[in-house]
Amino acid sequence: MKRALVTGGSGAIGAAICRKLGADGLYVYVHANTAIARAEEVARAIVEAGGAASAISFDVANADATASAIRAMNAEGVIQIVVNNAGIHSDAVMAGMRHVQWANVLDVTLNGFFNVTQPLLMPMIGKRWGRIINVSSVSGLVGNRGQVNYSTAKSGLHGATKSLSLELASRGITVNAIAPGIIASPMSEPVFDKRAIDQLVPMRRAGTPAEVAELASFLASDRAAYISGQIISINGGMI
Repeated sequence: MKRALVTGGSGAIGAAICRKLGADGLYVYVHANTAIARAEEVARAIVEAGGAASAISFDVANADATASAIRAMNAEGVIQIVVNNAGIHSDAVMAGMRHVQWANVLDVTLNGFFNVTQPLLMPMIGKRWGRIINVSSVSGLVGNRGQVNYSTAKSGLHGATKSLSLELASRGITVNAIAPGIIASPMSEPVFDKRAIDQLVPMRRAGTPAEVAELASFLASDRAAYISGQIISINGGMI
């Protein structure tokens, strides 16, 4: 049984990805930082549905804590699939943005990608099979007012995805990014009402976490063995 780690697995998109990977027959580590109770609920639901999962908590922005957690997980069996989904918003126009807002968003999204992924690489290379999936955003492709920090972090993931895919291409490991648009979730609902969605999205609806999870499931599978270094949008035709 292959093992997968999904960071930010307690959120709407992360939880959907966890459930789908669990249904695909993977052992899933459902990660959370502070929302460990929600991660435990997701893991419990996977197990009740006949899958295998457990919840784990650490701060992806803390390199030492992350490395320690990953060593413990790899001791149980090498993690061959990682979905870097952890990320935060701290929105403000840049003229009024505080340094802590800039730093925190980059720490979680971009430094968190490095902290989680780097210690997984040598064990994954040893298996000569792996899948690295980075969850980005349409904001990383086209930008968004009030999100210079978030857009910077997500577009940074795009460069990391492309460069890392070249380093790992001969080792049976693919590296791709998913760039969702407006996805229905408790975070997006207060920001995007029906009128805004109709104006922004040609399909005139928000996507669902399950739709994002289906894409992640495909990229994590053997069916996607020849896809690497790609930024794949899922946004209802926004761009």
